[in-house]
Amino acid sequence: MKESLRPGVSKVSVIQVDRDRTIGFMGEEGRVYGTPYMVRDIEMTCRQLLLDHGDTGEDSVGTDVSIKHLAPTLLGMTAEIAVTVLAVEGRKVMFEVTAKDDLDQICSGSHGRFVVDVTKTVERLKVKAAKVAAARSK
Repeated sequence: MKESLRPGVSKVSVIQVDRDRTIGFMGEEGRVYGTPYMVRDIEMTCRQLLLDHGDTGEDSVGTDVSIKHLAPTLLGMTAEIAVTVLAVEGRKVMFEVTAKDDLDQICSGSHGRFVVDVTKTVERLKVKAAKVAAARSK
């Protein structure tokens, strides 16, 4: 991680709430920005901030999410997700998260990510996959 990653650094993403980001179980008139899709967009905004301040070969994985989904956002509206680094503890990074749509604040909360070396992570995953394959072949 670069020294530029420190508390107070922030990033904003503007998301068009398309059909793929909405829930459909309440029918067409009930389509709104689904919480799981909002969480994905929050994670991707935080990840992009870390990539902007990361070294070559680094990426990040989510470790925790705690949000309140405060108001519905209709299909076709715009959501603005703002993330701000609260703390950097080694490779652990904590974010404050807020989001708003054209009319309301729609989210508040926090998200944690852990910066990883991609090559080392892939090697650890291969070891785990081999253990799983061995256990299944018994």
